[in-house]
Amino acid sequence: MTRVRCVTEMGMGVDVHGRDATKAAKRAVSDAIRHSSLGFFRMIGKTANDMFVDVTIGVPNPEAVDKDAVAKELPYGTVTVTAVKGGLEIPSAMEVANDPILIANAAVIVSFDKD
Repeated sequence: MTRVRCVTEMGMGVDVHGRDATKAAKRAVSDAIRHSSLGFFRMIGKTANDMFVDVTIGVPNPEAVDKDAVAKELPYGTVTVTAVKGGLEIPSAMEVANDPILIANAAVIVSFDKD
């Protein structure tokens, strides 16, 4: 069945200490959805559980992202999380050994099956 994209949200999340890609990814998803309230479901004859939510996370180390943990940030719909190489890692200060800042980017796309 064909899907229709209805919403695209973007977010950024940071782990300042620890280089935790999952923590930064969860914060990026939270940032993306924090200011959204999707109230159009009744207009199109759907419910929140009819949503397909496709999340793409960009981090320097995509293999380190716990995709199931990131998916739990989204309360409704059928959620799919993909992690790709991206984001940013800022080296630590010279006096602090191996404590870079990790930045994750998130794209959250909401779509519905076209009837």
